[in-house]
Amino acid sequence: MDYSPLLISLRTACVATVFSVALGLTAANYTVRLGKVLKGLVDGILTLPIILPPTVCGYFLLLFFGVNGPAGRLAQAWFNERIVFSWYAPIIASTVVAFPLFYRTMRGAFEEFDKTLIHSGQTLGLSNAFMFWRVILPNCRPSLVAGTVLAFARALGEFGATIMLAGNIPGKTTTISIAVYSAMAAGDTALANRWVLIDLAISFAAMLVMNFAGGGLRRRKSGLSH
Repeated sequence: MDYSPLLISLRTACVATVFSVALGLTAANYTVRLGKVLKGLVDGILTLPIILPPTVCGYFLLLFFGVNGPAGRLAQAWFNERIVFSWYAPIIASTVVAFPLFYRTMRGAFEEFDKTLIHSGQTLGLSNAFMFWRVILPNCRPSLVAGTVLAFARALGEFGATIMLAGNIPGKTTTISIAVYSAMAAGDTALANRWVLIDLAISFAAMLVMNFAGGGLRRRKSGLSH
């Protein structure tokens, strides 16, 4: 049994999660400061991949990163590289579909954060960066853990956008989800079942991490409040 889809999926999910967390924290932190109309517009754009079918997301990614797309032409001109069907194409597709889940989770956490702590910090002369990293983010840690796990799970199970942008190249772009599809298309139910069980095990482990880590953080916070 070729285990390259497992390694590709784990690499893709881990890297996509890192990008989703970095971009999601930045976007959520700035979106909550916008006015109502502008916030609604920006939020709608950033969360659009949640609503759109994955194949439609893949279509737009092809338009943008394809050989005739703006990003595709830049990559070809600057690095002589083609993004479509490359090893990092699954990472791009998974980041696009996983980012909104993390962003929405953190945006909700930032909106519910007690603003009096921010005002108190400002009266003490604390910088915005200090307040964000040392006050706001630690208090939103349960949401941070939950959003990270959700982004990882979504990136791990991505199929539609990935197969549109990255294709199905064994050992290069074939993830677990694509391996399941290929096995079923070839009539190899046993192989498909093995990949499904592996994916279920990883996803279940991720959910356990979210439940135990989130529960522990909430209990610790409750204990400190008493």
